[in-house]
Amino acid sequence: MCVRGAEAGELPVAGKYGLGVLTWSPLNSGWLTGRFRRGDAVELTAFRKAVAWEFDLSLPGNQRKLDAVEQLRAVAEEAGVFLTHLALAFAASHRAVTSVILGPGTAGHLDDQLAAADIRIDDDILDRIDEIVPPGTNLNPPYTHYTRPLSLMPGSAAGQPVSLNPDHCGP
Repeated sequence: MCVRGAEAGELPVAGKYGLGVLTWSPLNSGWLTGRFRRGDAVELTAFRKAVAWEFDLSLPGNQRKLDAVEQLRAVAEEAGVFLTHLALAFAASHRAVTSVILGPGTAGHLDDQLAAADIRIDDDILDRIDEIVPPGTNLNPPYTHYTRPLSLMPGSAAGQPVSLNPDHCGP
């Protein structure tokens, strides 16, 4: 729910041509567990040390994530589900998404994540999520761990030269 750039290009193309999509990191490296809150220190595990900028709460993109997570927590509460379950159900809700790749750190995390498998999100909740993080939006654009394939980059159609400038790689 924090990284929705694929909804601007890849997911519509996959849907149009009946291609399946596997999403990964639906909990956005723990952001959508509610673990990170304004005013709390972030424990830098080995993984988080390797990508420390993603967890530096002073950065504007991460400030946007903090704001969005608080709003999404409220939506999850109103829907009667945990934030993790809302995030996983949301990731699986797009018609082009075939499956969601989980990344539990413990057996307890796995049990929790599997409990989200039967959750369906109604249109009102999806609309609320869209208001918080609009489709096609990445809250922290430089750190999405994703670069569009060359064929989907600006200028790639009809034999046009492709820009490899990273500023042109996202929506």
